[in-house]
Amino acid sequence: MFLTTITMKTIDDYNFQNKRALIRVDFNVPLNEDQEVGDTSRIEAAKPTIIKILEDGGSAILMSHLGRPEGVEQKYSLEHIVNKVSEIIGVKVKFVPACVGEVAKEAADELQPGEVLLLENLRFHPEEKKGDDDFAKELASLGDIYVNDAFGTAHRAHASTTIIAKYFDDKCFGYLLAKEIESLNKVLGNSQKPVTAVLGGAKVSTKITVIENVLDKIDHLIIGGGMTYTFIKARGGKIGSSLVEDDKQELALKILKTAKNKGVQVHLPVDSVIADSFSELANTEVVPVDEIPDGWMGLDIGPETVKNYGSVLEDSKTILWNGPMGVFEMEPFAKGTIAVGEYIASATKKGAFSLVGGGDSVAAVKKYNLEDQVSYVSTGGGAMLEMLEGKSLPGIEAMKK
Repeated sequence: MFLTTITMKTIDDYNFQNKRALIRVDFNVPLNEDQEVGDTSRIEAAKPTIIKILEDGGSAILMSHLGRPEGVEQKYSLEHIVNKVSEIIGVKVKFVPACVGEVAKEAADELQPGEVLLLENLRFHPEEKKGDDDFAKELASLGDIYVNDAFGTAHRAHASTTIIAKYFDDKCFGYLLAKEIESLNKVLGNSQKPVTAVLGGAKVSTKITVIENVLDKIDHLIIGGGMTYTFIKARGGKIGSSLVEDDKQELALKILKTAKNKGVQVHLPVDSVIADSFSELANTEVVPVDEIPDGWMGLDIGPETVKNYGSVLEDSKTILWNGPMGVFEMEPFAKGTIAVGEYIASATKKGAFSLVGGGDSVAAVKKYNLEDQVSYVSTGGGAMLEMLEGKSLPGIEAMKK
């Protein structure tokens, strides 16, 4: 699916005066042992959509899942996040311990303009994940306009993200979901050249479809992380005990050949920070990437590689970053990921558009305070990957019908 084909109706196309907006948000936030919200970024990301609706003179009914409950589990109740949502939005949020049924319907019917209601965890009902039609219809009865603002679940054909849309004549994307699509479109559709994709992570197999799909749209492909060593071994290099997918070596060579035929420059590491064990306390050395001794493993890109990657990134006008350069969770092997993040931030400052997505990359930019120095940080790891693979996302497709 090419993003340019999506005609987006957003909440700016509607006036919500005296309307109840039923909003699918992604409040699947981490809770600590005291059931307090550990990271509020997903709630903050939904705020502009909610505020627009309230300022129009409408009311907002919020629905979300939290965790992976098996039936009703109190520890996954959205009741735990009500106070934090109220604090962030600046409006006292009402809570109802149900998302369907008489109690939920009554609470929705009583909602006045300017008020916000949070429904209980959708996944307390198995019908949500099954995409059950009757469940979707019952949810739909709570609102006048359906707003999907949950990119993180747009790749799931669940009742509240996909099936529900058919019960509304008036439906639109919230600001967050519209921004996600627009940002991916800037990378894959209307990108300024040169375009660079930085792909890291452990395995070639998890990124192969992404690589195949983006090769037509990029000028440079920078590779890092554990999947480096499958490429290096395929080219005849010595990789010691580094992570490798032996059954993907032919595939790695095929990717390099395809990239060359398409005029894409592939940049592989030239040196590696290696360790004699997978530990923060391991002995480390820097060696050429294809000369790693037996018993040693590559856990980060080396300083020469950092320089090479930096010069490519500094000249880039559009950058996609998905996946770390090394085992950045361990301090001795974090330098490559930090440096690449800083180069991307520097290119962004000079006018490049940079999109960061995928759990580990997002964790890295947050950890090293680079979040505000890149153009956009995607909220949906799985959904973003599927879009990069060229797949249709059910939650987005449903809004076009």
